[in-house]
Amino acid sequence: MAERKSALKRAPERPELQALLEKAKGVVLTDDQLREQRASFVYGNAPKGSRITKESALKAVNSLRVVQV
Repeated sequence: MAERKSALKRAPERPELQALLEKAKGVVLTDDQLREQRASFVYGNAPKGSRITKESALKAVNSLRVVQV
C-alpha cells in the first residue's frame, strides 16, 4: 500500500484568500440575489439528464417560503 501524506499539517498561509473571506463577511445579500443563488444551486445539483432547467429552478425557488423558527 502506498504511503499517504499526513493530513495533520496546517494549511499554508494564504493572505489573499483570508482578505477575501474577511471582506465577504460584511456582504449582505438582497432577497433577489439570494433567490438567484438558490436557483443556481438547484440547477447545478440536478442529476444529469434531468429535465430541470434554469427557468424551472428559478420558478421553484420563487414558490418556496423559508420561515425562521
